[in-house]
Amino acid sequence: MTPDTFVEDVARARFGDAFNFYRQGRGAARRRARLAAYLEARADADLLLVGEAPGYRGARVSGIPFTSERQLSGTGPAEATATIVHGVLDRLGLTEAVLLWNAVPAHPHRPGDHRSNRRPTRAECEAGRCFVDVLAAGREVVAVGRIAGEALDLPWIRHPSHGGAEGFAAGLASRVRLLHSATGGRVVRRFSVHP
Repeated sequence: MTPDTFVEDVARARFGDAFNFYRQGRGAARRRARLAAYLEARADADLLLVGEAPGYRGARVSGIPFTSERQLSGTGPAEATATIVHGVLDRLGLTEAVLLWNAVPAHPHRPGDHRSNRRPTRAECEAGRCFVDVLAAGREVVAVGRIAGEALDLPWIRHPSHGGAEGFAAGLASRVRLLHSATGGRVVRRFSVHP
């Protein structure tokens, strides 16, 4: 499956009541193009970090999981979780080794309030699982946060939001070290991890 085909499939999919910003809304074509380019650029990434769902100031605007528009273009909204995630990846030397994704690749929000975030439903997570499975092929998967862990039935590391930045950084560094030693250096073989 090519990145373009994958993105087209995501854009066509329904995720319960979550807003599919790859199909709808101003800038949907730009978000699809950005996601396809991102997936192509990270084709050789060893790790897949999977969060819960896009936030209204993050991927819903930028099209890239755990990434705000401000990080891509220098304008538009910033998003705290995106800033923390990219800062930690940079500090650990993992930026190129990690592909970022969400259990639900659409924005769950409260009814009538697109500038809100809500926990995704079980059905929304189940609808997103097939996309996680495609991206997980050949990669080690790290669930970021309890909701992603439950959706993927995996152990999880602390989500960086709500005071979790240090826990996220420590959890990711520990998980990468464990994966690196368990696979004889196959995982993130090009990088050393220094918290």
